[in-house]
Formats: sequence, C-alpha cells, structure tokens
Amino acid sequence: MRLRPIDLAREHGLSTQAVRNYEDAGILPPAERTAHGYRVYAPRHTAALRAFLALVPAHGHATAGAIMRAVNGGTVEEALRLIDESHAQLAGDRRTLEDVEGALRDSAPPREPEPGVTFIGPLAHRLGIRPATLRKWERAGLIVPRRDPRTGYRVYTSADVRDVLLAHQLRRGGHGLEQIARVLEQVRTAGGPEPLQATLREWRARLTARGLAMLAGAAALDAFLGTHSA
Repeated sequence: MRLRPIDLAREHGLSTQAVRNYEDAGILPPAERTAHGYRVYAPRHTAALRAFLALVPAHGHATAGAIMRAVNGGTVEEALRLIDESHAQLAGDRRTLEDVEGALRDSAPPREPEPGVTFIGPLAHRLGIRPATLRKWERAGLIVPRRDPRTGYRVYTSADVRDVLLAHQLRRGGHGLEQIARVLEQVRTAGGPEPLQATLREWRARLTARGLAMLAGAAALDAFLGTHSA
C-alpha cells in the first residue's frame, strides 16, 4: 500500500509538513521516494506515527522521540531502557504523593490548637532530632519561625510545628529539602493541609492518566514493532 504524507496526516489532524518533520527527526522510518522525489509511505509508517503520538502523553515529547529513534535505529534495548526510566519516575512520583498524603495526616495539629508556643529545644526533643537540624531547615526555607523581640529566641507557633512535623515525615521518606520546601509552600498557599487535598487529588489523577497513557503507548509501540517482522 502506497501512502502519501497527507494520508498519514489526516488520521491525526496533522499537517503534511509535520509528518515530513517527524521523518526528518527519525521518529518515522525513512520513506521511499518516487522517481520525481515524492515521499511514499507504507502501513508501517502509519503504525510508527500512531506509536509516537501515543507515547507522547506517557513519556513526554522528547523521550517519545528518543524511543522512536532508538527503535528505527535498530536499538530496541535503548528504547526499552528509556521506557523503564519513565516507569521508574512514575513509581517514584506515586511514592512521593503517598508520602505527602501520609505526612499531612501525621502532621495535622489537634483540632483545638494547643495554647502558647514552643521553642527550638523542646521541639527538637519531641522529634528526636538536634536543634541544628531545625536551624538547617530554617536556612533552607522550610520553616520560618518568628523571633521573640526581647530574647531573640526562635518561637514556633502551631502552624510552624505543623510544618516541622511535615518536613520531618518527608525527610524520613527520603525527600530532598528543595522538594519539601515546595510542598510546604503549597500547604501555606492553600491555607493548610485540608484545602491542599484538592491539589493532591489532581496530582493523583494526573499520575493515573499517565499510567494509562503508558499502557496505550506500549500497545501502540508493540503494534509498530510487529510491522518489523511482518
């Protein structure tokens, strides 16, 4: 079956130039040429374009292109390595989400906040860490306790304690200070852990959508690989 660029483009609402660009980028196998230099595509090119477009929402445009170039270049192992890395990243993102959700539950202060404030020594003792650790978290922007105007001592309010507990849980989960700082900023911007639940639900929905996209991308890539032996 001889196909023109427009035949591939129509199925996906693309321009013929986009199809040519994908071929030039190595995403599609090289096309045959007529005596007059026109591109002639075959069903395997259709399968390749379907695979690439299915891989994009699963792995991102750059990685999807790299996967297709590896397959078209005959290095399927490299394509599988790239896919494995994406799956590992998705699994890591899921663990991070679960850690954040668990940390928010564990760090939630009582419904009736305890009266008064606390200081660095008692708070560090409560968590079983050194005061120097709390000072390090402060320098990293994780927590911003106010200072007593008379003594200059750090003063931790109930909101500060919540942030410290959340940071402690996430550090125990192996998360870096920059990542924890972003989570805490989201908590503060949302007005506390409860309003942040909507953001976490959206995060989980995005991970689910990406996981499903990976399944669809794998099926389309498998169909394309099948054309190599057809």
